[in-house]
Amino acid sequence: MKYPISLLQTHVSSDRDSNHEKTLKRAEEAVHSGAKVICTQELYSGFYFCQTEDHKYFSWAESIDGIQIQSWQNFCREHSVVCVVSFFEKRAHGIYHNSAAVIDADGSIAGVYRKSHIPDDPQFLEKFYFTPGDTGYRVFKTKYGNIGVLICWDQWFPEAARITALMGADIIFYPTAIGWLPSEKQEFGESQVSAWLGIQRSHAIANGCFIAAANRTGLEKIDGTEGIEFWGNSFVIDPYGHCISQAASSEEEVLLGEVDLSKIDEARTHWPFLRDRRIDTYSPLLNRYID
Repeated sequence: MKYPISLLQTHVSSDRDSNHEKTLKRAEEAVHSGAKVICTQELYSGFYFCQTEDHKYFSWAESIDGIQIQSWQNFCREHSVVCVVSFFEKRAHGIYHNSAAVIDADGSIAGVYRKSHIPDDPQFLEKFYFTPGDTGYRVFKTKYGNIGVLICWDQWFPEAARITALMGADIIFYPTAIGWLPSEKQEFGESQVSAWLGIQRSHAIANGCFIAAANRTGLEKIDGTEGIEFWGNSFVIDPYGHCISQAASSEEEVLLGEVDLSKIDEARTHWPFLRDRRIDTYSPLLNRYID
């Protein structure tokens, strides 16, 4: 099976309704360009509020059956496409998740993945808002193949990519919100982007699957912080680690990349990493650290 996928990289304003409508319009552009699977950036409908700890932002969360996800269900049904939609999920009073819904081409919800690894870094204060996910790693069977989903900070953990690949993912999508602190960009900017691209290419190579990351772009500054300059560069990588397509750093873009699922078997038989795994030697991975 061969088809285009699309990653939606946008600037985000303080107007959540406008962000949502703009992203749907970008998704329409992707459909008109032939995309069969479309992925939003992380928490696309609002600016990245985790730069600060403020209880008012809990009001932004919605349930899985809320208006936001319903509108995407209608979109998928109308255009017969699969969408990976990142959203701030209210599961119950006091339990909130950073989640992604996978919506199949008939508008049904194939399932939800809840972010497993929750960061707590300067201006990435996600532990204040998000309960760690309890879905485990998941792969969703859709009209256009087996879709795995991980979210942003998950992308730095090879264990998460490996397990998702072993569960049968053809493509692992990463809705993402990653960028520079302006005060650090000159010193660390180039190396940070290089590391981000490098770890994702390694996931594709080690697991013999496609990797697709949809990142935000633009400066978002709130509540007296120095802000975060999201570095864009959304990309699609094939099972050999080749970058099929990559967006610019500072521009909005409806990125397209054609995936050829036959390359998965080809890559895994030429580079048989999964065949040669020594699963009998890996139990130490269950330890936090080995003294």
